Amino acid sequence: MKEAAETSFVTGGNIKFDLKFFNENLSLVVSGVSNKLTFENFKMIAEEFWKDCEVPMLTATTLLVPGYVDELEVENIAKFISSLSEDIPYSLLVFHPCYEMSDLPITPIKQVVECYTIAKRYLKNVRVGNLHLLGF
Repeated sequence: MKEAAETSFVTGGNIKFDLKFFNENLSLVVSGVSNKLTFENFKMIAEEFWKDCEVPMLTATTLLVPGYVDELEVENIAKFISSLSEDIPYSLLVFHPCYEMSDLPITPIKQVVECYTIAKRYLKNVRVGNLHLLGF
């Protein structure tokens, strides 16, 4: 991971982390793997490579899966990111049902707004992706 971060930093590239869950138990239940290494790697890159630059070399996303990724999960992830830098870009993605989670609905607009509002309390650069799924 460090070698990839060094290459990205030198070449002006970007490393995007998918921070699916803050709660490790939730990560284990839903994805089958721990999220500890993901958060450790994110922290390492932020501490060693994060700089104010024209194109951010480190970004994070979270998929707003209804029933799993709620306001508390987003708040904890946003707090974690902001503890490293409140300038790290964070994207919240509207969920679309498919494959293994085809029985879930599209993320409700209320959940999107609440998660966005909470993330903005901690981070300067928050956006919502996949808005087309909500008709925008």
